Amino acid sequence: MEAVIPVDVGAPSPRVTNFDEKLNGDGLRANLDLLEEAREESRIRVAAYKQKVSNYHDLKIRPREFRAGDLVLRKPAISQPKKVEKLSPIWEGPYRVKDVIPLGSYKLETLEEHLLPHA
Repeated sequence: MEAVIPVDVGAPSPRVTNFDEKLNGDGLRANLDLLEEAREESRIRVAAYKQKVSNYHDLKIRPREFRAGDLVLRKPAISQPKKVEKLSPIWEGPYRVKDVIPLGSYKLETLEEHLLPHA
């Protein structure tokens, strides 16, 4: 049932005068039948939106590859996630790339040639 405000009961509006309980029940059942279809359309729209966002993001990404001997900086949030605070520096380093490991990982060393423990 649809809620009706007291003013509509006292001074009938077209919505109240044209209300038919049987048609209302049929309409509610039809809406229930179409509910799964509406959900599926929403899923398709969300998937299409995610794909567009992903494609846009991928266009803006510039892949970078480093070679042994290159100087790099790294984020402290990756190496020490618990020590990062609001006013902490964004980058730490410089470090030198010692070895290139497949899949985009690197062994780093300090400028004094001390190897860092994590790739």
